[in-house]
Amino acid sequence: MTPSHWHDALCSHGGMPAGRRVRAQVVESWLRSAAAGVRAETVDAPITLHGDALRDYREAHPLARVFPLLDDVLGQAARDCDAIMAVSDAAGQLLWVCGSTAVLRRAESIGFIEGSNWDERVAGTNAPGMALALDDSVHIIGAEHFRTSVHRWSCAATPIHDPSTQSLLGVLDVTGNDQLVVPQTTALVRTAARLAESELAREGLAARSAQPEHTGGHIMVLLESLGRSRSLLTIDDGRRTRHTVRLSPRHSEILLLLAPTPRGLSGDELGVLLYEEDSSTSTLRAELNRLRHLLGEELLTSRPYRLMAELTADWLVVEAHLARGDVASALRRYRGPLLPASLAPGVVRLRDNLEASLRQAILTCGEPDLMSTWTRSSWGSDDYEMWQAQLAALGPASALRPLALGQLARLDRELGMPREPRRS
Repeated sequence: MTPSHWHDALCSHGGMPAGRRVRAQVVESWLRSAAAGVRAETVDAPITLHGDALRDYREAHPLARVFPLLDDVLGQAARDCDAIMAVSDAAGQLLWVCGSTAVLRRAESIGFIEGSNWDERVAGTNAPGMALALDDSVHIIGAEHFRTSVHRWSCAATPIHDPSTQSLLGVLDVTGNDQLVVPQTTALVRTAARLAESELAREGLAARSAQPEHTGGHIMVLLESLGRSRSLLTIDDGRRTRHTVRLSPRHSEILLLLAPTPRGLSGDELGVLLYEEDSSTSTLRAELNRLRHLLGEELLTSRPYRLMAELTADWLVVEAHLARGDVASALRRYRGPLLPASLAPGVVRLRDNLEASLRQAILTCGEPDLMSTWTRSSWGSDDYEMWQAQLAALGPASALRPLALGQLARLDRELGMPREPRRS
């Protein structure tokens, strides 16, 4: 089913008026909202943090250190425009909501208050929730919201990340009328978020500099390999200098194999993981010499080969979320198979293990919105078992049941397995 068909199917469920086109990312968000059971007629968002619990949680949150900066840079501008500035955590819970008394009172009618949760799965399509789901800057205008009670509002939001680990800390949002959400507003929100990240990085650097063992700089490495044929490597030398390089396919494989082995690998061990067939040690040595020249000898050592830096990798973050049982965050960070073009035996094993672990976690948790996200991906669109599980998990009145039934019928035809008609 194409996005335009999804659009038409959902228009009658409380989205945009029929016949009016809508952006593809909004359609995707509507699908996530519908799969999670959000109803278009629901008036407000649920409150998940109350009273003292909200206060204590907010005071301990990393974004508390930069909230005064955000309020100074963006909060007053929002008040002057009769708008609201809001800051959420990584779960979509609003920790700070700032604006004039009159506009805050209007926002209360839709539950846009401190302590409420605006994750798409509970509040439907909205800018803070979508920014969390996509880990990117977004804007939502009027009737693009899933719930009809929010149609008179528009909003622009962008994520805020921990500069050391790149983990998602929360979202910065500006909410107001339709005229508020223009390119300049989105750019201003993004700039304020980057200022907050810079301040967090400065605080972290100052803390490290106060420790004698780190005065020479603390090298950190971020390796991004999910959904990419060539990894992106970002190196932070601890002195406010960062640079990113796009690695060759072979160098991508080497660093991916070294990343989860802090004690390093011998040349023989690395060769077995890297090459489908036996290859000369000189070939591997030449590749490692080129990589060492690119990275610097202080970053890649030999005997054994290992990375001498604090490393964060996007697939390791997915594994960490799975280990904690946070399937939604794991799926959110999963950008696709690990180096999908690679045939290196060690990479293939890591790729298959990660995909199988994530897939099984989604099946086990039984959340239809997570299943829907998986089946809409290029790697999960033909996953028969997942489509079956999604259909079983959807409520009888869900707007997504026809989609699941149609996709199962398609797979039946393609697999040459005629079946009894399914009950809708």
